[in-house]
Amino acid sequence: MKPVLAFDIETIPDVEGLRRLHGLDTALSDDEVAELAFQQRRAASGNDFLPLHLQRVAVISCALRVGKDFRVWSLAEPEQGEAEIIQRFFDGIEKFTPQIVSWNGGGFDLPVLHYRGLMHGVVAPRYWDLGDGDYADSREFKWNNYISRYHTRHLDLMDLLAMYQPRASVPLDELAKLIGFPGKLGMDGSKVWGAWQAGRSAEIRDYCETDALNTYLVCVRFRLLRGEISCAEYEQEIALVRAALGQIGKPHWQEFLAAWQ
Repeated sequence: MKPVLAFDIETIPDVEGLRRLHGLDTALSDDEVAELAFQQRRAASGNDFLPLHLQRVAVISCALRVGKDFRVWSLAEPEQGEAEIIQRFFDGIEKFTPQIVSWNGGGFDLPVLHYRGLMHGVVAPRYWDLGDGDYADSREFKWNNYISRYHTRHLDLMDLLAMYQPRASVPLDELAKLIGFPGKLGMDGSKVWGAWQAGRSAEIRDYCETDALNTYLVCVRFRLLRGEISCAEYEQEIALVRAALGQIGKPHWQEFLAAWQ
């Protein structure tokens, strides 16, 4: 089995960027700057979802299956800054060249990482290889790379299952629960900024990790759907994930396992 990396990101408003773009008074608090940006966005679009280049990456969570091992971890503030978080994520792609799996990664996560990585001078040659790189196997990336929408080196499950029709897409949380997985536990993306302002960065990280894991589990079920694995292999993979989570022993994984009946 080739390496598989399911991932998810959580973002907060780029307060410093907003100050710079709009010439805002430095006396304004972060909360005031963000609220002003939300108000302007609501007036322009009817919602307060900020443009992707103004979303600062607070955490990237990963669920990696490589060889016989499975593990889940995060790259997150405040332990690392945004530039380091993004660079280390792409360093992992450089090292393992995995299939990366997301839920709406083509519509949100990856474009955010592109813009923010560009701002920070991140280097990611393997990820951006379109078949014209200097690697010995670069030519195969012409036919299967991370960038092209219809290639599977990046598998955006939401996009593919909806047949690339936005109106047919569904929430990860609801689909995961309907399959029998725990789905989200106590938080969603709309609560991230409030949690960040309250100093609950660890809670955001834990939430992001469960989203990455739900994405991985839905991917395993998708592999069964397309006949890539047998029913027995599917059950073995699910058992491996359960065992790995049980060994971690952190409270949010204990809660996840308790909800996974």
